Amino acid sequence: MAGRFGGLHISLPGLGSILLRPPAATTRTPTPTTSNLPPIYQDGPAVADASGQQSKWNGLSSSNSNGSGGNNNGSGGNAGSDSNEDSIINTTTAALHHQQFDEMAIVKPSYPSIHMNMEDYMSETERSNQVGDYAQLRTFFLTCFHSYASICATFKRVPDNGGDNAHDPELRMDFLNCVYDSLSSMPNAVHKTALRSIVHALLEEGRKLHSKDDVRALFILLQCPLFSSPSAYSVYSHLLRQILGLSNSDHHLFVHWLKILEPNRFRNIVRHLLQFISIRQFPAGERGLPAPTRSRWWIPTAVRILALLNASNNNTSSTAPLISYTEFYNSTLDHIDLMKEYLTWQSPDQPGQFSYCQYPFILSIAAKRFILTKDSEQQMILTARRSLVSKMSRNQPPRLELFFLNIHVRRSHLVLDSLNEISIKQRDLKKKLRVSFVGEPGLDMGGLTKEWFQLLIREIFQPDYGMFIYYPNARCYWFSTSTETNLKEYNLIGVLMGLAVYNSIILDLHFPSICYRKLLSPPVVPANHSARVGVVRNFNLDDLAQFMPEVVFGLKELLAYEGNVEEDMGLTFQVSFGEYNEVVTVPLMENAHRVPVTNANRNEFVRLYLDWILNKGIYEKFRAFYLGFHSVCASNALIMLRPEEVEILVCGSPKLDLRELQKNTEYDGYKAGDRIIKDFWDVLFELSPEMQKRFLRFVTGTDRVPVGGMAEMSFKITRLRDRPAFLPSAHTCFNQLVLPDYPDRETLQQKLFIALSNAEGFGLE
Repeated sequence: MAGRFGGLHISLPGLGSILLRPPAATTRTPTPTTSNLPPIYQDGPAVADASGQQSKWNGLSSSNSNGSGGNNNGSGGNAGSDSNEDSIINTTTAALHHQQFDEMAIVKPSYPSIHMNMEDYMSETERSNQVGDYAQLRTFFLTCFHSYASICATFKRVPDNGGDNAHDPELRMDFLNCVYDSLSSMPNAVHKTALRSIVHALLEEGRKLHSKDDVRALFILLQCPLFSSPSAYSVYSHLLRQILGLSNSDHHLFVHWLKILEPNRFRNIVRHLLQFISIRQFPAGERGLPAPTRSRWWIPTAVRILALLNASNNNTSSTAPLISYTEFYNSTLDHIDLMKEYLTWQSPDQPGQFSYCQYPFILSIAAKRFILTKDSEQQMILTARRSLVSKMSRNQPPRLELFFLNIHVRRSHLVLDSLNEISIKQRDLKKKLRVSFVGEPGLDMGGLTKEWFQLLIREIFQPDYGMFIYYPNARCYWFSTSTETNLKEYNLIGVLMGLAVYNSIILDLHFPSICYRKLLSPPVVPANHSARVGVVRNFNLDDLAQFMPEVVFGLKELLAYEGNVEEDMGLTFQVSFGEYNEVVTVPLMENAHRVPVTNANRNEFVRLYLDWILNKGIYEKFRAFYLGFHSVCASNALIMLRPEEVEILVCGSPKLDLRELQKNTEYDGYKAGDRIIKDFWDVLFELSPEMQKRFLRFVTGTDRVPVGGMAEMSFKITRLRDRPAFLPSAHTCFNQLVLPDYPDRETLQQKLFIALSNAEGFGLE
């Protein structure tokens, strides 16, 4: 296809060609009337159907310029009907060759009268499917999509009304959905007719429309199911460009209208765009598509339209998103040069240059992890290089330890030693982490690091430490509001989370999701040290419900109470709650004990309550936690991450799929078809979810699945010969299970259960 809106030459695969030449400069023609357009009639004339009988289909009629009387021999796809439509298109083209609007003339919009309802349309569709005659439907699609005016005349509830109601596009959505649902399953000849008509609508000049009807027409066309086919991409690309060319206010209107779509229809638009981007990014010789060098604008345009849908999906504060944010991921982009995209985004020498990193919602969590890891590795190399240069400048011989963040701790003083080591080695935090336990021989190949993280977090989160409150009903932790705590320990937890992300380690942490929103508020530490960090402003009851569901239930009862709140409840603007068997009373404002909660101010009471628990009551502690995390993960790559994605990077995914692990398993001394291996997997699949998590922790050091799922995990089963009395053992640094050659399934099941029930620390030897 060659598509140039400047020269207006459109070549469509399988649809023929349309050439619209601009009129001569000296030509003066009057404003065209409906007689210059393809046949859309105010009072449609009767035409002959396939049986020779005259018919008038509910006010919509077709007229054949070749005088065939509409007889298509009962077929919607024969050469005669194609020729008839070509003649209609040629007639339109010839008329448009000589059109030029008088810019000084003011013409009131005049829409065609298209009297069509869903019942008549469904009836005709059923008849066409039964007899195989799609002539009337082809005429309908040729007429309906012929222009923006005809599109609006067909699908608006009141065609002559304009307006920009953000909550209602004022369309007959049921009828539109019915038309598009049936169009998908119609013959290819009907698809060609509809696409040809859409082309004409996109190329139309001098449109006279009611207010915002151009936005409505584009909103309708974007939902067309025909754009799922690569053969329609030439038309699709120009539709996307026209949407992108709307004003900012129209884009806002478009975003609001997208919210009213059903989730499946919204999802289909997203999928069409993602497929369009993938096929253009990795061209596979699709017939009819232009060379990539002639359509470089396709991908940036499609990604920016996808950004409108992403904004619409995220801008639903009162309701849940239409689809999951993960459905915007384009996994094919995992295979492009991601670091090139990242460097283009970061380069000040290329302002305005397109990069997928500008639109991170389209990049999968695996792609973002890759960028973050590579960026971390580059920072590690730079840090190690500086240390090496510093040693060499002082004529000191370099040592291997120079290139690592070496943590030496005693098991009996784990937290204290870890705090001291991290405090002393602040400059080395961006080096590769290596852990050793005092008095224990062994080289850290990953397993000791995992164990250090697990033991340290387990100890810090003990109730005796008083740093975090565990909420059993929600099964998660939140920061203690007690003032008698050491901020350095909160900073240590932040550093641990940063080191985990930096070194691709999965932690067994259970924070509510708002914790990760606070961690990205803002995603980059401000240069002004006095700036407030870790404060979430757009909070609501759902955020508190993640760890205090009972409190939220009470607050909702307060907001919904129909009686006199002040007299019946006797509340003031102070709250009391218990931590570690102590009751603490906190004022929410000045003179809080004198300010009663009333029907008029109860919303303010709830807002202050939430703000205190989520922000003010824990500000200093969370600030230390925030700064600890960002002292390690100070990377612009964090800007690309959603809070949910940070949580996955830190904690992994809780979804286990052991069959994926089975596919990636290597065997040393065994074969996949051996009896004991078959028994092993059968036993493992039959375990409860909790025991399966124990198994994963036994062999990898954590019960969480890393980014990318178990398909990306390496796992090896090694044979231990002639030791049937031994229990299975694991080397967590290698994700390796040492499995004795047991004589039968019962013995295997018994030994494995004992091992999983008693495993602790660095495997079980």
